[in-house]
Amino acid sequence: MSDRFLAGRTALVTGSTSGIGLAVAKTLGGAGAHVIVHGLGSAEEIAQAEQAVRDAGAASARFLPGNLADPAAIDRLMQQAGALDLLVNNAGIQHTAPIAEMPPTQWDRILAINLSAVFHTMRLALPGMAQRGFGRVVNIASVHGLVASVNKAPYVAAKHGVVGLSKVAALEYAAQGDRNGGGITINCICPGFVETALIEPQIEARAANHGGDREAGIRDLLGEKQPSLRMTLPEEIGALALWLCRREAHNLNGAAIPVDGGWTAA
Repeated sequence: MSDRFLAGRTALVTGSTSGIGLAVAKTLGGAGAHVIVHGLGSAEEIAQAEQAVRDAGAASARFLPGNLADPAAIDRLMQQAGALDLLVNNAGIQHTAPIAEMPPTQWDRILAINLSAVFHTMRLALPGMAQRGFGRVVNIASVHGLVASVNKAPYVAAKHGVVGLSKVAALEYAAQGDRNGGGITINCICPGFVETALIEPQIEARAANHGGDREAGIRDLLGEKQPSLRMTLPEEIGALALWLCRREAHNLNGAAIPVDGGWTAA
């Protein structure tokens, strides 16, 4: 029988209708949490995500909408979510272009969703966590919260901002709660290349240069950045997020944990 240590806890995972977010939601659900699913998708895709979280073992799974570019919509989302024990900020968007060619509207939208929304959800969730003596915030940042790449100015700026914001929050809430209760922690997970549908076109393009060999395509793609030459799987990010939610992780706070195959080791 799996460890149901999150029984009675409620989690909100933003951007959890697919990819990393869905994997995290399923993992938390598998440990017994009530999970609030959030993100984009058709009615059918949303229903499938909810069911996947239930099938993983969640005590319950329900979907709540919310435009993360709109602070008023975030307020409504958080009010509807109610008291949260676990908050995973995963939602994010991307647009690539040189700084001189980056549309200002894209800069504003990426900063709003990738950074400001993280501030707003934390601002609204953390006081209640502190009052109850337990809370976990796991912010899915990126390797680009630690290092930079060309043509990704708003994304890199936002993810660096998430790491900095998380450190400030960790300091502010570090003394809340105690060991037995689990305390309040705020940490970042910083993935490198993760095998999701979003990256599949890049893999296919590289594989085409190797006679259709998918593994060779992956090695070619990752060879530029990720020394392990292995993709991280979404469920592996989920497993790390789950461990950060354990009581035993009460003193792991304010960290930005790279899951990047050695990318940032150089």
